Amino acid sequence: MESSIEKKGDYYCYCTSLLSLPESILDCILKRLSPKELITISQVCTNLRVRCRSDHLWENHIKKKWGKVFGDVAYKEWQWHVTKSKEEKGNTFYQMIINGENDGSLGTFSGSWPMLCLGSYLIDSKNILSGQLLLSNSLMMMMALYISLENGKFWFPAQVYRELLVSNALVSYDSKTNTFQARQQMGGWRIIGNSIRWDKVRAPPNETSQCNIPHQLSDSLHHLRPGDHIEIQWKASTEVPYDWWYAVIGHLNSCKEDENCCGCQHSETLMVEFKQYHVESGMRKARLQRNKNGQQCENQCGIYGGIRKLQSEEEIHKWKQLFPPHHNQTPVPVYLPLNLRMHN
Repeated sequence: MESSIEKKGDYYCYCTSLLSLPESILDCILKRLSPKELITISQVCTNLRVRCRSDHLWENHIKKKWGKVFGDVAYKEWQWHVTKSKEEKGNTFYQMIINGENDGSLGTFSGSWPMLCLGSYLIDSKNILSGQLLLSNSLMMMMALYISLENGKFWFPAQVYRELLVSNALVSYDSKTNTFQARQQMGGWRIIGNSIRWDKVRAPPNETSQCNIPHQLSDSLHHLRPGDHIEIQWKASTEVPYDWWYAVIGHLNSCKEDENCCGCQHSETLMVEFKQYHVESGMRKARLQRNKNGQQCENQCGIYGGIRKLQSEEEIHKWKQLFPPHHNQTPVPVYLPLNLRMHN
């Protein structure tokens, strides 16, 4: 590909090929291309094919489109599938959606039977994670990841906002509707939602947010004080996975709620208040122990796991959007068993 001069009517145009441009300028141009344009340009020649499939270009597109729903936990699952494929087949990968054999790849497992939790699932992994060697012997991991997300072949770990709670789930994208579907492991993989909007999906905040694992926050528990906004894990029994619930750290019953003499922050008892429920509801408050960092039961009202302090107004506002219009008049949620309601 060389430079040339062409006559256009009464004017002469100086045409320069992409490959004759300085490296920095060419890279800047490629960074401005959309995923579809990168795929198109990659078909021009071998040199541009290698450049357009470069990881750093596709990493930018993944962050831009998927950054809020695809986090570190999901990326580690993707790396698991790549490593597993290399170990089993000895191949590098890239060959997307060709000759579709429906071989799937299971992700990591956590927990113990019968609450064994699957971390992800990659459909058609044989074609996705096998194929051509590049001339440089490098992997086009980010491009394959982007396309796997775009075509819904990668069921990745995320969290879904549902009514008054957030559930851990595996989600898959539907490009036709620009929405997600979600599955949760509870006596088998069942669908917990279809046509889920982007604003109802988020990346797990940490690695221990998944399935049946209590979230650990040993240092932060001792710094919680009345007025702090938190997320807390809760489940009705040992046979079901944790969900996340919104709560606020409240004052102990013995406290007069006077800032000058309040000692709640220094008490080993932590009062957790669910203000989305009516003040007379059995679900309104729970008394937990700061020194028990893990599962706790309170008055046979289910099992509490870890606590995560909310750090931004955006997170708090997101939770409050889930509340019913007249939440202070809401007694006890109808979807909780009567024997699991909490008592003061």
